[in-house]
Amino acid sequence: MPTLDYNLRIFVAGHTGLVGAALVRKFKEEGFKNLVLKSHQELDLTSGKDVNAFFKKFKPQYVIIAAAKVGGIAANIASPVDFLVENLKIQNNLLEACQRYDAKKTIFLGSSCIYPREAPQPMLEEYLMHGPVEPTNASYAIAKIAGICLAQSLCKQYGRNIICPIPCNVYGQGDHFEFERSHVISALVRRFAEAKESGDGKVTLWGTGNARREFLYVDDCADACMFLMKNYDSAEIINVGFGEDFSIKELAVKIAKIAGYNGDILWNHSKPDGMPRKLLDVTKLHKLGWKHKIGLDQGLEMVFDDFYRRKKSIKDG
Repeated sequence: MPTLDYNLRIFVAGHTGLVGAALVRKFKEEGFKNLVLKSHQELDLTSGKDVNAFFKKFKPQYVIIAAAKVGGIAANIASPVDFLVENLKIQNNLLEACQRYDAKKTIFLGSSCIYPREAPQPMLEEYLMHGPVEPTNASYAIAKIAGICLAQSLCKQYGRNIICPIPCNVYGQGDHFEFERSHVISALVRRFAEAKESGDGKVTLWGTGNARREFLYVDDCADACMFLMKNYDSAEIINVGFGEDFSIKELAVKIAKIAGYNGDILWNHSKPDGMPRKLLDVTKLHKLGWKHKIGLDQGLEMVFDDFYRRKKSIKDG
């Protein structure tokens, strides 16, 4: 297994996002100093011309592709074209540039939504492409599947070293709290915190609450990516998860309790649940020697802390 060279130039695409920011923290903590970071204003990843010019100038040897258009179920339903087209452009431009400019190792981050809606649980890596994906986020999922296919094709045809971790639902410090962009945990934290402050006696949530999800704190996700950078060189996808799932009802009760909210929790059954269950089989990763460190209750407390620190700057569209 080749060792990492801490002096090589690293490009973290999407460094201002939830996972990207955690990856930057992790690389700095590990002692990597030669990081290249570009905001969207500085580098438009949907532009092949701009990405090519950037790679030609900086020639990053390690590339972490954490950039993507992401959002919750409402955003995915409202803008399927954007989620498909923008993500295809971003990942195609970056992966092709990694090939063209001879990147030493690349991480392309996938998503657990790539697995079939009716996949057996927990989901093994081999279940990919064995059935249709969940319709409410099909555009995002199909873009990610295409990215995995391109990464694996580059490995096969050109001998590139590209790995594809597949994380479960990631949450934590730096996530969006704006409702149109937020994921389930950050959305619920805000809903219950604001209901507590306003004295609202009821909170109505989407769906039935019966859907089950697995949640991994973002710094654990970054830690797993660093572990795989050091210990994994296969083109085969590898699941990165917590190893346990919770119903959305269970999650809502946990978050309401932390917020100190004692009102009613109602469910709008006319709204979709999304995929019935998403639990990754993480046997492969555990056998390599990695396991999460941050439990759900601890992670939720940390998200509340993050919300209260940032709530004055939260602006809905």
